[in-house]
Amino acid sequence: MWQSEKINTFAERKKSVAKKNLTIMGRAFEYRKATKMKRWAGMARTFTKIGKEIAIAVKESGPDPNNNPRLRAAIQNSKQANMPKANIENAIKRATSKDSENYSEVVYEGYGPHGVAFLVETTTDNPTRTVANVRLYFNRAGGSLGTNGSVEFMFVRKAVFRIKSEGMNLEDLELELIDFGLDELRQEEEEILILTAFTDFGMMQKALDEKGLDVLSMEFQRVPNITKKLNDDEVEDLIKLIDRMEDDEDVQNVFTTMDMSE
Repeated sequence: MWQSEKINTFAERKKSVAKKNLTIMGRAFEYRKATKMKRWAGMARTFTKIGKEIAIAVKESGPDPNNNPRLRAAIQNSKQANMPKANIENAIKRATSKDSENYSEVVYEGYGPHGVAFLVETTTDNPTRTVANVRLYFNRAGGSLGTNGSVEFMFVRKAVFRIKSEGMNLEDLELELIDFGLDELRQEEEEILILTAFTDFGMMQKALDEKGLDVLSMEFQRVPNITKKLNDDEVEDLIKLIDRMEDDEDVQNVFTTMDMSE
């Protein structure tokens, strides 16, 4: 009876979630994963960006990954990018030293070409330089930098985990993760995507660790509540701007309201 009630509760909960947004999220995640891995494969600045994420995580909650979910996630993702163990350890040491860089996380908002909203997450030691660069990218693409709050309301923050699907039963896993903030679970080739609310990240991460599941990567996404459908030429314009921004050493992530449903 308990299990039946739990299934019904979860079913009702899923109905309240905007399924279109979750579909877009899954597709956007796969798009971002593919393009980011391709871009990082040829970028000398890859480890610098990862090092900044490690530095922010250490500054936020200390150098012990066992007590710092964000640092554990950064370390896991650094392994996915083939960052050597020595580099990871050095990044943590630098973050705890007296001479560590004073990085700040700044989110910029604006509109790209064709009226598509942008959220640009940055980690910088010089916000004056960073905002000037982000403004320039927008202007050159025919967009504009906005004010705080101008587009953030169009997005909701989510956490995304990827685990190996080998030997996993989706229905059993779904039941096991209901109490830990599961929003959606889906099969993607040889991997399983686990989607949770941003605030449930730590709880879900701990649950996956305790269950001994092999987590391939963890990251935060900003999922658009409102999307805009574009033609092929317009999509190309958007991708050029996204690439230009993500080539910037200070830019960590770029999220848009471009429709990724197809």
